[in-house]
Amino acid sequence: MTYAKVTSKGQITLPKPVREALGLAAGDRGAFVEDGRGFRVVSANRDVRELRGMFYRPGRKAVSVEEMNATVRRHAARR
Repeated sequence: MTYAKVTSKGQITLPKPVREALGLAAGDRGAFVEDGRGFRVVSANRDVRELRGMFYRPGRKAVSVEEMNATVRRHAARR
């Protein structure tokens, strides 16, 4: 297990093995993602174009932006 210390300013330095595993270098961005059991650190350096086709499933109907927005509004209204 690898540890990092929080400074008085609330900052941490990711240990070298973590930076290397995530492919992070000086100036890169990381994200802390809550997953229900805690937080994961993930690289936030991907180009949005790399995400193309990530959710593609053969036989699944394509969804328009309007349909996506309507779904987001419905779920937001439930909160």
